[in-house]
Amino acid sequence: MMKNLLKVLAIVVLIAVAATANAQKSSKIGHIEFGKLLEQMPGQDTVKGVMEKYVQSLQGELQTMQSELEMKGADYQKNAATMSTIIKATKEKEITDLQGRIEAFQQSAQQDLTNKQTELITPFVEKAKQAIKDVAKEGGFAYILNAVDDILLYSDGGEDVMPLVKKKLGITQ
Repeated sequence: MMKNLLKVLAIVVLIAVAATANAQKSSKIGHIEFGKLLEQMPGQDTVKGVMEKYVQSLQGELQTMQSELEMKGADYQKNAATMSTIIKATKEKEITDLQGRIEAFQQSAQQDLTNKQTELITPFVEKAKQAIKDVAKEGGFAYILNAVDDILLYSDGGEDVMPLVKKKLGITQ
């Protein structure tokens, strides 16, 4: 009887140890500085070069527009006293229209730069995410966090703790 009890106890202990080890393995958490990883990926110097050229081309266009505005403004101030009312109004409208085009160009250029950067960096982001996913699976990580922003980069399921946190806070909805 005592032998059987020891065998059963040994089996229970082994199952408990195996379950604990398995539970610890599945809750393994890792972290990485995602931004630093992206900076160090091969090809980033090419992206920076393309972006610099793109910025320079936009700045060149903006500079041309601003030079034109300065010329028109200087011409207007120089000759305003001798201009007829209709010519003065026409010149003022030209200057105002050019200012509007410059502002629109600046806003459009900013959006264009953002789009260009996204277009160029997306393949690197996807490649990095896939590498993180592969490393997580190979290393048995359940979660990988971005060390800088505490953003979850990889998750192998996990339990939604929203109901528990809502209960703790007294939220019944």
